[in-house]
Formats: sequence, structure tokens, C-alpha cells
Amino acid sequence: MAYYVIYDGNCNLCVTLVQLLETLDQGKLFRYTPMQDEQTLSQWGITPQDCEQGIILIDGDTPARRWQGSDAFEEIGRLLPVGSVFVDTYRALPGMKWAGDKFYAQIRDNRYTLFGKRSSTYQSPYCPDGSCKVENQ
Repeated sequence: MAYYVIYDGNCNLCVTLVQLLETLDQGKLFRYTPMQDEQTLSQWGITPQDCEQGIILIDGDTPARRWQGSDAFEEIGRLLPVGSVFVDTYRALPGMKWAGDKFYAQIRDNRYTLFGKRSSTYQSPYCPDGSCKVENQ
């Protein structure tokens, strides 16, 4: 089973977080495609406008099952070893989900101002040779 992480390959913060996830996961569970790869995204029915709402996580076994924005980060955390303990605790604290969603939206909407923009799009080594292309949906 694989999950596909659609990230902003031009955002310094986004790329740093993807690289951290690559280090933790080593390509075992997650594959990565930048939002700038419109050809691959169109195979999933994802438009540039969809990407404006932030990171997207797609279940490789059931591509219609998706998470976006802070929900995607929560699901990624839940999928990591021992991560569900932290995500469950976060979700159980009153007001944290609301605050997390608002915080995520502020970072998403100001990411280039706050963290800078890369001069070239980051391509993950964990999606080489078109392995993130959709074979069957």
C-alpha cells in the first residue's frame, strides 16, 4: 500500500517537511509528487485550484479517499509509527483541531513570504521514473 503526498515543490517549508518525511519513511509508505506536476495531478483529477487549499494525501488503494490541508498532516502523522498516539491526543484536546486548522491556513497562505520560494521545483527521489503516475483508478 502506498499513499501519495502532493506538496508544493517550490515552497521551502513544504520541501523541508517532505524531506523530513522521506528520511523517516524511506519510501516504504509514501510517494511524493509536487503540485507543479500538472500532468500527474490531472490523472488524479486534481486541478491547480484544488492545490490552493494545501497539501493533499491520496490513498493509493482507494484514490477517491483523500485528505487535504491540516487533515492530510493529521493522517500522515497517524500513519507513521507511534504517530497515532500524538494525533489522537491532539484531536482529543478541546479547540486544538480548530486552532490547528486556522494555523495551517495562515502558514499555507503566507508560506512564500514566511519561508521563501525555491528557484526550482523539488522532485522527490521516492517517486522516480513516473512511479507516481496513476495506473488504474
